[in-house]
Amino acid sequence: MATAKKSVSPARKVASASKSAPARKASAPAAAAPGLIDARIASLDDWRGPMLARLRAIIRAADPAVVEEWKWSVPVWSHGGILCTGETYKKAVKLTFAKGASLPDPAGLFNSSLEGNVRRAIDFHEGDEPDEKALTALVRAAVALNAR
Repeated sequence: MATAKKSVSPARKVASASKSAPARKASAPAAAAPGLIDARIASLDDWRGPMLARLRAIIRAADPAVVEEWKWSVPVWSHGGILCTGETYKKAVKLTFAKGASLPDPAGLFNSSLEGNVRRAIDFHEGDEPDEKALTALVRAAVALNAR
């Protein structure tokens, strides 16, 4: 027995697609990025806000010439290319280094996205104390790699 196919109007397809995948602005003007990052930090009313703020401060101290950007609805730090992104999840604040697989990590900071060929990430959880010295070295190594 054959079944009839339901026909869906093009307008209905667009409406349902927009519900499942809301349109997001991919990036913001560079001047707006620091304010958007400030707003993200302020919107996190638990341990993640202070953690993201601390990681941001370490990145900025490690490379005073770092450029703050807003892409993919997350903070992005760049210098001659993307250094890392700062994503927030329920149980982690994640720094994903775009070229992390090519960076030296003698302190063993990378603990996430280890299977990737290019990127590596560090997941910070509630109560974690970031190793400021090792993270500073990692950021500087990423800057040097981008300069090659």
